[in-house]
Amino acid sequence: MANSPQARKRARQNVTRRTRNASHRSMFRTFLKRVEAAIESGNQADAKDALTKAIPVIDRMAVKGIIHKNKAARHKSRLTARVKAVNAA
Repeated sequence: MANSPQARKRARQNVTRRTRNASHRSMFRTFLKRVEAAIESGNQADAKDALTKAIPVIDRMAVKGIIHKNKAARHKSRLTARVKAVNAA
């Protein structure tokens, strides 16, 4: 248990930040799932729309430190390639 006032405050802050980060992470995953679902449906217009909505969310999570910037780039690159492939298939 935290004994000093600073440690108690830090513990309170950690709880708040952990819940906020969990919420952001959940939102990030939801946007990814929306793009995945649009890709699976085979409709490229829906997939492009979902991707354009997801990319700013992915970037924001990388800036906030919820995910690493390389992970964000990897997700954006792979999703973009899969959306482009929907029309080709």
